[in-house]
Amino acid sequence: MSQTPTSFPRFIPLLGGLLGSTTCGMLLYAFSVFIKPLQAQFGWSVPEVAMAYAIICLLFGLMTFPAGRLSDKFGPRRVVLIGGVIMSLGFFMVSTITPPDPAVIAAGGDAAREAGRTPLYLLYLYYGVIAGLGGGCVYLPPIATAPKWWPDRRAMATGFAVVGLGLGSFIMAPLATVMINHFGSALPVFKYVGVAMGIMVVLASLCLKVPPAGYKPEGWNPPANLDSSGARKEYRDYTYEETKRSAQFWLLWVAYFCGSFAGLMVIGLIARHGIDAMTIAYKIKEGLDIAAVIPEDVAKNIALTAAGAPSVLAIFNALVRVLIGPVADKIGTKKLFVVLFSLQVVAMLLLFPAGKSAALLAIVAGVIGWNYGAMFTLFPSTLLTYYGPTAQGSNYGLLFTAWGVAGFFGPYLGGRFQAMTGSFLVPFVTASAVLVIAVVILAMIKPPEKKHA
Repeated sequence: MSQTPTSFPRFIPLLGGLLGSTTCGMLLYAFSVFIKPLQAQFGWSVPEVAMAYAIICLLFGLMTFPAGRLSDKFGPRRVVLIGGVIMSLGFFMVSTITPPDPAVIAAGGDAAREAGRTPLYLLYLYYGVIAGLGGGCVYLPPIATAPKWWPDRRAMATGFAVVGLGLGSFIMAPLATVMINHFGSALPVFKYVGVAMGIMVVLASLCLKVPPAGYKPEGWNPPANLDSSGARKEYRDYTYEETKRSAQFWLLWVAYFCGSFAGLMVIGLIARHGIDAMTIAYKIKEGLDIAAVIPEDVAKNIALTAAGAPSVLAIFNALVRVLIGPVADKIGTKKLFVVLFSLQVVAMLLLFPAGKSAALLAIVAGVIGWNYGAMFTLFPSTLLTYYGPTAQGSNYGLLFTAWGVAGFFGPYLGGRFQAMTGSFLVPFVTASAVLVIAVVILAMIKPPEKKHA
């Protein structure tokens, strides 16, 4: 590979990835903040509002595949720019939904639900469909582009391109809460943050550019591939068609699904589990009957304490995406996969008994967030190692559909299992069992044979 000079600083695509993924994190991972105010303002039920999140996860994940294909063909800048405009428009349009008469909502019952029935589909359309499809276009291209500028530290570059998912949720949750308290409604959040997201994705798109053919960083030479006689062997990258025909790719897809399914299931339940477990622990301590109503100030304090768990999870989710990259560049992704997913199996089992203690719940949440966030650096880095950077946009786009499918079924089934059994034990054990499948796959998988040039 000959060195091709370029005046484009290679840290710029990292900034593009950071901005783009932060916007996606703001779009996706703070939606729980909106459930209660939207329910109160429109008279929708919790499952009706939560369905919007299931829709956006599914379409966001599925859209990454065509986004990757388009990025490989037309370049990442155009895809992110167009997708970003669509995403921010969909998010903004939620603010235009007209709520029903507050007097009708106050009346409660079927009349209020029917009053909110007309705009409900608009929430699904604007947030779930439009913003979801646009967000999928924003998320994928930087992940495929940034490592091409950093062939010497691909996992590190991937980590920077995805760190914003955790960072965005960390920013958005308190920001949206403050705005909702100030305006007394969630709709202005969609309006003003929608505009801000549009500005962010335009800036992100301007940071993205594919390196010239033959590019390599100054002073770096790719490791030589030698045969038994010491002669250099020439290999080429896999094409997208070759990648999707390899068994290793679909084993990675199943492992990605399992990790995402378990992580997203727990993210949706961990705060509620903490509230229930700490409330029961308080009643036992005070000698109260399990059915007794606890004082309002105690209930508020428990809710605030339990809310710390998802915050800790979000912090570790964001930190690991960058910190795990240099480690993966040194020792490879397979060892990290096996260790982290094995720890995740144990953490899921510890989550149920940890719920009664705020400190233990926060510790387990941090471990879960760390292991969950690491996937978003390790999976694309593994694809690069296995199949090369040429078709990374298409390859990772198809692989990431596993997250979209898991994002739809994980939270839904977690809620259903909890409702059916009245306990959080079943969903947490289910998450742990699903992760065992991923551990077996990741421990046994071997890289595909290299393609001769």
